[in-house]
Amino acid sequence: MTSERILKLGLPAGSLQKATIDLFAKAGLHISDSKRSYFPAVDDEEIQIVYLRAQEIGRYVGEGVLDAGITGFDWIQESACDVTEICELPYSKATSNPARWVLAVPNESKVARAEDLDGGIVATELVDVTKRYFEQKGVRVRVEFSWGATEVKARLVDAIVELTETGTSLRANNLRIVDTVIVSTTRFIANNNAWQDPFKREKIENLTILLRAAIAARGMVGLKMNVRKDDLASVLHVLPAEKSPTVSALADSEYVAIEVLIDETVERSLVPALKRAGASGIITYPLNKVIH
Repeated sequence: MTSERILKLGLPAGSLQKATIDLFAKAGLHISDSKRSYFPAVDDEEIQIVYLRAQEIGRYVGEGVLDAGITGFDWIQESACDVTEICELPYSKATSNPARWVLAVPNESKVARAEDLDGGIVATELVDVTKRYFEQKGVRVRVEFSWGATEVKARLVDAIVELTETGTSLRANNLRIVDTVIVSTTRFIANNNAWQDPFKREKIENLTILLRAAIAARGMVGLKMNVRKDDLASVLHVLPAEKSPTVSALADSEYVAIEVLIDETVERSLVPALKRAGASGIITYPLNKVIH
């Protein structure tokens, strides 16, 4: 039986949506950013995209409603879905740091560790993971589901377990972190049967290469320059030692061309130093993909 030559792909709606669209654009796949459509167009006729809450994607991939999807490790653990994890995609809406679900209490609370909450009530959206966390510590708590605005409930119950990347929102609500419950990064997952299908597997693997290459290119720029052979040693000495530049011959035998990838953060100090060392025709350019 021939498989349907369409890859049904679930992407996270909400806070991660724009970052996901940007990542796909860098990877060479352009998604129409229509905020009203749950089925956006993409310039690949073999891919069908649906926006869903990240919380639901793992379950739908596991059940075969979707062939593949992007969701957080936290929601994979929460739904206990049986899926094939393809790779980690470390990108997010705010930073490249992993997100953390943390146990937090008001600044004025006497709670200093998880064990101090024995017999208490904890509010969170990540109910099952939180229950397992306290069970592993042998602490008896009642874990209640929170529909959102969980920080507000920290003073109505004994503690909350909330998602944070930077801790800014917790500090703004005068809360302090007691412990980390789970660290989560974004994952690319596939339905087990879809992963065994030759067409869908190749499509997923191709997407993986492109998305990881787009992530690898973040924060990097390409740098090109011309250098007199007499100045080559000085210019190479200025370049970061861990980088291995490409050196090519030019029509003018007295010059060579150098090309290297560098971190964007060092560009502003490196370019003037290269100029002083004898480089000319210096060009920097953004990168979409870096494939290792």
